Amino acid sequence: MIPPRRSFPWRETATARERILFVCTANIDRSRTAEDLYSKDTRYEVRSAGVAPFAAVPVTRELLLWADRVFVLNESEDQHRTIIRIRFPDVDRPIIDLDVEDRWRRGHPELVSLLRRRLRPHIGAPMSARDGAQCREEG
Repeated sequence: MIPPRRSFPWRETATARERILFVCTANIDRSRTAEDLYSKDTRYEVRSAGVAPFAAVPVTRELLLWADRVFVLNESEDQHRTIIRIRFPDVDRPIIDLDVEDRWRRGHPELVSLLRRRLRPHIGAPMSARDGAQCREEG
């Protein structure tokens, strides 16, 4: 089921694709895997970043302002949401915690399956750009 179109008051047009930012610690495995899953989905523009100073792509105010919604990978162990709120108190974006522990490498089948399950209620299953069909479940 495709989630209903949401309006975001900070966006100029209602017809633009929703912008999704995935955030983990180092932007190497978890957030990059989530970005990979939705990179060809025509409903969304997706990017990823990390909260650590050594992150491949560090989270910035500009990235947060770009996003309509932010998905952090783990608040309970890594405090991703807390770090974002402390560093950028003036940026008001919905932040959803996916509660995905840092124990898999990028693209690992278990990580992919877990991300699909955790993201489905929020943004639906990934869709292929080719035909708009849902990508089949792996594993």
